[in-house]
Amino acid sequence: MRQSRLLSILLILQTRGRTTAGALAAEFEVSVRTIYRDIDQLSAAGAPVYADRGREGGFQLLDGYRTRLTGLTDAEAETLFLGGLAGPAAAMGFSEALMTMQLKLLAALPPERQAAAERMAGRFHLDPSGWYQGETGGDRLPELAQAVWGQRRVAVRYERWSGPVERTLDPLGLILKGGVWYLAARPAGEAKAAPRTYRVSNILTLEVGEVGFDRPADFDLASWWAATSARFEAGLFTGEARLRLTTEGLRRLRRLGSAYAAIVAETETPAEGAWVEVIVPIESIVHASVDFLRLGPEAEVVAPPELRTAMAESIERMSGLYRSGT
Repeated sequence: MRQSRLLSILLILQTRGRTTAGALAAEFEVSVRTIYRDIDQLSAAGAPVYADRGREGGFQLLDGYRTRLTGLTDAEAETLFLGGLAGPAAAMGFSEALMTMQLKLLAALPPERQAAAERMAGRFHLDPSGWYQGETGGDRLPELAQAVWGQRRVAVRYERWSGPVERTLDPLGLILKGGVWYLAARPAGEAKAAPRTYRVSNILTLEVGEVGFDRPADFDLASWWAATSARFEAGLFTGEARLRLTTEGLRRLRRLGSAYAAIVAETETPAEGAWVEVIVPIESIVHASVDFLRLGPEAEVVAPPELRTAMAESIERMSGLYRSGT
C-alpha cells in the first residue's frame, strides 16, 4: 500500500506541480505526518523533491524531472488502452493525438508490460453509441472541442422546442451520453450563472470567437454532470400509471427503460394466461401513451383515466387507418 502511495505522490507532483502536504493527506486519507515521512522516503530513493515554505509553499519536483512508468502492475498496464475511446476522440478531432499518446505510453512502459497493454487493446473495444444510432454532433464537434480547450467564447444558433434562439456562451465541457453529445456552458460573461446543458446536434450554427473567458476554478465537469443527470432523472417522472400485464407484457415493459426494469425485477411473474398489475412512473400523458403503445395487446392501462382515454383514441385512429385499406 505504501509503495503504491509513494508512486502516486510522485506522479501527482509531476503532473500537478507544487502541492501542499495537507492536499496530499486529504487525497490519500492519511495524516500530514505520514505524508512528510513519504516525502522523506522519496528523497532518500533519489526523487528530487523539495519544499517551499510559506503561505504559497508546498512540495514539488525539480524542473525537468520525469519518471518512467515502471511502477505499473500487470492489471494497470493491461487497462491502459481502455482509457482512450477512439470514436469520441476522432469526433472531437483528437484521433492523431490519441494515437501519438498511446505510442508514447507504450514506449514508456518496460518491455514486459508492453505486450500486455497491446494485447488488451487488440481484444477489447469500447463503443459508447447505442444501437441504430451514431454519435450525433456532426461537424461542429471539433470546433466546440477546441473552444472548450482554448476557453474561447462561442456564438450559437440553437434549436429549442419553442424554436431557434441565439446565444453567446462560455463552453465549459463536452459530455458523451448514450451516443449523444452535450455541451456544458454558461451564458457569456455571467460568472455567477449556473452552467446549462445544450444538445450538440441541436446547434444549428456555431462561431468560435477570439474572446476568451475565465473558467470557474471550482467547476468539476464529472461531478456537475452526475448531479445534473440525477436532478433530471428525478424530475422526469411527474405521475403514475397502473397497468395490467401478461408475462410477455412484463418482458416488453422491461425494455422501456431502467425505471421500468427495476419495477419488473421486483414483480412476481404471473402464471401462464394470468395478468399482473403494476404501478409505474410516467413523464406525461403524451409520453406514456407513446411508450405503452409499444406493449401491444400484452398490456392494459387501468389508470389514470386520461391516459386510458389517450390510449383508446390512439388505438382507434390506428384501427381506422388499417380498416380503410389505403
